[in-house]
Amino acid sequence: MEANTRSTGRLPAAFLTPGSSSFMDFLGAHAPDLLPGNRPLPPVQGAIEAPHGTTIVAATFPGGVVLAGDRRATMGNVIAQRDIEKVFPADEYSAVGIAGTAGLAVEMVKLFQLELEHFEKVEGAQLSLEGKANRLSTMIRSNLGMAMQGLAVVPLFAGYDLDREKGRIFSYDVTGGRSEEQGFAATGSGSVFARSALKKLFQEDFTESQAATAVVQALYDAADDDSATGGPDMARRIYPIVTVITDEGFRKLADGEVADIARAIHERRLDQPDGPRAALL
Repeated sequence: MEANTRSTGRLPAAFLTPGSSSFMDFLGAHAPDLLPGNRPLPPVQGAIEAPHGTTIVAATFPGGVVLAGDRRATMGNVIAQRDIEKVFPADEYSAVGIAGTAGLAVEMVKLFQLELEHFEKVEGAQLSLEGKANRLSTMIRSNLGMAMQGLAVVPLFAGYDLDREKGRIFSYDVTGGRSEEQGFAATGSGSVFARSALKKLFQEDFTESQAATAVVQALYDAADDDSATGGPDMARRIYPIVTVITDEGFRKLADGEVADIARAIHERRLDQPDGPRAALL
């Protein structure tokens, strides 16, 4: 079949036969070895050292949701990369932020993007946000074997629900268990500190600008207590990736916009190193 394909320039029959709207099901039927979870790892002694992405945060506001991530990747106690990107558009109205083994996580995001695109082309319509969250859950579950060997991927998924007309956030565990978060969420090594910061900062009536500032504040606090999380790097001009999803679709804030937010936070923290104080009632 391969020789015939090369000579005629025609696609194999598998690509022309109607089938499942799931790209993962198609790949599992015709090239299962290409699925990340089906690749056996060579025998190793001890933990596998691989770059890990760390903290991802999200917060909703009336009209949408903000999803952001720091830029640091670590390998053990070493900074493996200072400017890694951890937040990606999944499709026009959703985004995914990655925490865990960086290489596998990026590959999972690309497969997720293909999954959503394949569904839309086959069905002629987009999956609901709930459906997208469920598809990602299945993909995480398929990586469980590698997660048990220390190569876990734990993303944060956010998007604008066109049916409910609001932003929504979904978090996951390594088994693919899915939970919808209300208002704000965080994942990764600095998530405890980032979530605590958002717990004090979050407001139901956030503007888009306030939500963006809150998530950068949360990443700043996470970097203050978690060595694997990178805060805004003023000297190298490396700032968090901040994205916004509304009824107009996915938008990534320009470096200049995030730089202005980071500089304003940094200036205020010269007087209040631990961040803004919550009012006592």
